Amino acid sequence: MKFFNTAGPVVPEKHYHVPMVARINKEEILSLINQEKYFILHAPRQSGKTTSLLTLMELLNKSGKYKCLYVNVESAQAARENVAEAMASILSELESREMIYLKENVIANHYKNSIKRVHTALADILTKWTMESKLPTVLLIDEIDSLVGDSLISVLRQLRSRYDTRPHAFPQSIILCGVRDVRDYRIHSSREKEIITGGSCFNVKAKSIRLGNFTEKDVRNLYLQHTEETGQKFIEDALKLAYDLTNGQPWLVNALAYEACFEMSEGKNRDNQITADLINQAKDNLILSRATHLDQLVDKLKEERVQNIIGPILEGTAIREIPQDDLQYVIDLGLVSNGKGKIEISNPIYKEVIPRELNYITQISLGSFYEPEWYVNTDGSLNVIKLTENFQEFFRENAESWIERFDYKEAGPQLLLQAFLQRVVNGGGRIYREYGLGRMRTDILVEWSDGSKYVLELKILHKGLEKTIEAGLKQTAEYMDRTGCNIGHLLIFDRSEDKSWEEKIFRKEKDYNDKKIVIWGM
Repeated sequence: MKFFNTAGPVVPEKHYHVPMVARINKEEILSLINQEKYFILHAPRQSGKTTSLLTLMELLNKSGKYKCLYVNVESAQAARENVAEAMASILSELESREMIYLKENVIANHYKNSIKRVHTALADILTKWTMESKLPTVLLIDEIDSLVGDSLISVLRQLRSRYDTRPHAFPQSIILCGVRDVRDYRIHSSREKEIITGGSCFNVKAKSIRLGNFTEKDVRNLYLQHTEETGQKFIEDALKLAYDLTNGQPWLVNALAYEACFEMSEGKNRDNQITADLINQAKDNLILSRATHLDQLVDKLKEERVQNIIGPILEGTAIREIPQDDLQYVIDLGLVSNGKGKIEISNPIYKEVIPRELNYITQISLGSFYEPEWYVNTDGSLNVIKLTENFQEFFRENAESWIERFDYKEAGPQLLLQAFLQRVVNGGGRIYREYGLGRMRTDILVEWSDGSKYVLELKILHKGLEKTIEAGLKQTAEYMDRTGCNIGHLLIFDRSEDKSWEEKIFRKEKDYNDKKIVIWGM
């Protein structure tokens, strides 16, 4: 029986999958290979890169026109900047892969002599391999950006050094595959005592191709494979929600469906349809489980260059001078996208994962200050007024010491409020978040178990209180219209150091466009 794949390359006999030809332009890649080009294939982690390379290798070898070999160089990462150890690891991988995929041992025959010359070892072995082949050779190198420092520099320079001898004495085409484009590598060379860019080491590349997310059609076709296999149907709302939650990120698409169809008891029963509620619950389960993919992703949040981009998004402030390398790095990681003319967190699941991870310890620690049951009325409804009153009091007394605990201190007020909210909502609801560079706000929608909805608009005081309130009322009303919500709260955080808490703390109600909005000063 087939299932949705969430670990490692796709095996078509075992996994539902989106064929490579539906994801990349096969004609473009074959044309580049025919033209003897070296190029880059890159995409965020767990997006199908390895599957695409293995499929391409099989395609080229079956064509009878090329001899193609795939190698994964991740094992050499452990060598760090020890070039000799890295080369030994890479050549050993080449030797093994040649025997596995091509059933040949040319590389093994030349291994001992080649490894003696550390700084030309890879180039020498590829020259021998190519010259003994009756067909032009093609090399696919996966996880290239797992290498670091002088080891990575050595590999790139060796590949470049014999570019002029292709195709008779070096691979006709080489594809480097990783998370980032090689031009974005900023490599610290201990030997040369300087930062070297990947582009200068590998300036023979002809093109960079980015493996995109699944389209909505891809998601539908993937899920319908399960229906054809088992008879279990996805209702239309579930298909749409799965795409909306993931924006087509391949691992998330597969993980949602695997959770809903193979882990949750209701979904395991093939007589039950997969509904939007099941997909939503699957999303919650993934987040709470802190799945490996999500855990690896949020680990990047500790890096300064990631903070340079994610911080202002969480704050809602503008980045006047975005470091271009930092932005491209975070885009390549898959954390943010810059489509439709704006920079934003890539999908709703990441929008939820990122703040929850950043305030996770805070959320747990808040248990000593209050219990979620305090804010649930006897009829089961959520008492947002009481919740916000208590947060306002807590913020006044504890804000500075708690915000200091965050890596993203400028976004501290928003993260603290979301930790407070999350602990309550875990007991019977969901939170939806909207961020955006330069919008000067964070939009939060709380959906409670009784079907009621509450909008909370978070703003940092900017350009005076009255102007902030005026802009905030308009934004809150617009968000209420968009979410179909009748209850709105505008929270304004005043970070001025020259004001007393008596000036900052207030509560008042306003009627705006026939909507009642409660304004809270913090």
